[in-house]
Amino acid sequence: MPTPASFDYAVIRVVPRVERQEFINAGIIVFCLEKRYLAARIHLDEARLQALWPEIDIDLVRQHLEAVARICAGDPAAGPVAALSQRERFHWLTAPRSTIIQPSPVHTGLCDQTDALLDRLAEQFLLPPLPGSDKQQCR
Repeated sequence: MPTPASFDYAVIRVVPRVERQEFINAGIIVFCLEKRYLAARIHLDEARLQALWPEIDIDLVRQHLEAVARICAGDPAAGPVAALSQRERFHWLTAPRSTIIQPSPVHTGLCDQTDALLDRLAEQFLLPPLPGSDKQQCR
């Protein structure tokens, strides 16, 4: 049986009008030092975002969100930040900001499988609930 490893995660939020403090969740970043794992999952609900701000430039928001995933992956095309260590990239991506793209506070937990964890967190925080699934999920 694998030994559980500690991990950190943050939700990436789109805050179209910062002064109103309204946001939608649009991504998850998971970092596990012990497993040398850093990954992001992006899911932008364009209809919900446009409901908050009809004039928002969806393509620009999507570009910035995709940059988060490229930085996590260490893609050289993502710029010098992508060349940092996984830990440095995670902390750079999760540093508090007052821009349209903002991270949540960092949360910690234990996991056995990081890919399955990323899937579960994406389902929990990014995807709309399945029809008929009105129960709250606490895991």
